[in-house]
Amino acid sequence: MSSKERPTLGGTRIKTRKRNITAPLDPAAFADAVVQIYLDNAGDLELIAKSIESSDLNFNRYGDTFFEVVFTGGRTQPGTTKPDEGERHPYSIIDCEPKREVILPSVVYIQKILRRRPFLIKSLENVMRRFLQSLELFEENERKKLAIFTALAFSQKLSGLPPETVFQPLLKDNLVAKGIVLSFVTDFFKEYLVDNSLDDLISILKRGKMEDNLLDIFPSAKRSAEGFSEHFTKEGLIPLVEYNEKKIFEVKLKEMKSVLTTQIAEEADISEVIDSVKQHVKDAKLPDIEVVRILWDVLMDAVQWSGKNQQQNANAALRQVKTWAELLNTFCTNGKLQLELLYKVQMQCYEDAKLMKLFPEVVRSLYDQDVLAEDTILYWFRKGTNPKGRQTFVKSLEAFVKWLEEAEEEE
Repeated sequence: MSSKERPTLGGTRIKTRKRNITAPLDPAAFADAVVQIYLDNAGDLELIAKSIESSDLNFNRYGDTFFEVVFTGGRTQPGTTKPDEGERHPYSIIDCEPKREVILPSVVYIQKILRRRPFLIKSLENVMRRFLQSLELFEENERKKLAIFTALAFSQKLSGLPPETVFQPLLKDNLVAKGIVLSFVTDFFKEYLVDNSLDDLISILKRGKMEDNLLDIFPSAKRSAEGFSEHFTKEGLIPLVEYNEKKIFEVKLKEMKSVLTTQIAEEADISEVIDSVKQHVKDAKLPDIEVVRILWDVLMDAVQWSGKNQQQNANAALRQVKTWAELLNTFCTNGKLQLELLYKVQMQCYEDAKLMKLFPEVVRSLYDQDVLAEDTILYWFRKGTNPKGRQTFVKSLEAFVKWLEEAEEEE
């Protein structure tokens, strides 16, 4: 035997390794099959849903293609919204009228498909994200149809569709700058609020991480509170305007309270604190009554209360009133504001058991520091409208009021 020859075992068969052979992707054939179902059933979505249910089409593989056919009537070229080769049907969302009663059946139809094939929700997300990121490629009336569909999808609670899928892709600089996002979102808001409350809309925006970024949908030239109010007032969305104004107001109140808290804690010069509050009031256009409420809350929050030791608590509260009396005086400029301050004192003493007996002492101190006028105290005593603890506080203030009345008679 030659040294180059190798022995073999007679009768054995050499086995070749099996390889995983995958069928080539054929989205075109899938799309054509779905289009044919639409054409065979003349666009009747109920019949189409039944035909799709009984078909052996590979939705696991071609879910994205399926929704392209639903939205545009056929396949779209990769990376665009332009039609790809192949047959198309005229019953798509893009081809219908931009009216809710026309588009709603498509939402119901998709809901039926998703109930049978819940895994397709990811494909719906993919296609919606791609279309919303490419809104500039659609015509204006086509964008409106997409906005109406999106609003109805959330209104009908389309299975599992997350709001962030819809809103986050919109915030592309080029789309925002062209005003396309503002137009889309406006159409969405108007349509969604037909069947849902403002609270429902805010909930959707929160989940979509948009609630605090509503100004980001405006082109930079219009990105202001005034621009927001002007635009949505013109569009008839007054509740949304009021909500945004309230939110801005709350933010500004919080900012002022935070600055004031720091200044009080650091025992800043009282003139500096007064100037700071005045500036916040001017910049944020804060109502005087809210300023008075915040001043009292911040001053009392800064007090180091001493458990159940009434005398120590009384001394701490009175010391705080005396220290910051000029601050209170600056902003309690009339009887109405003084009465509001008195109601704040009443509520705090009512809600905090350890302060219940301090009410007359605090009122007396505010009077001595010229923060509360005699007329204000007497009005509260005789006609006060807040019932919280009123009987107890009126009784505890009787001696002081009697003294005020006698002094008034003497004068």
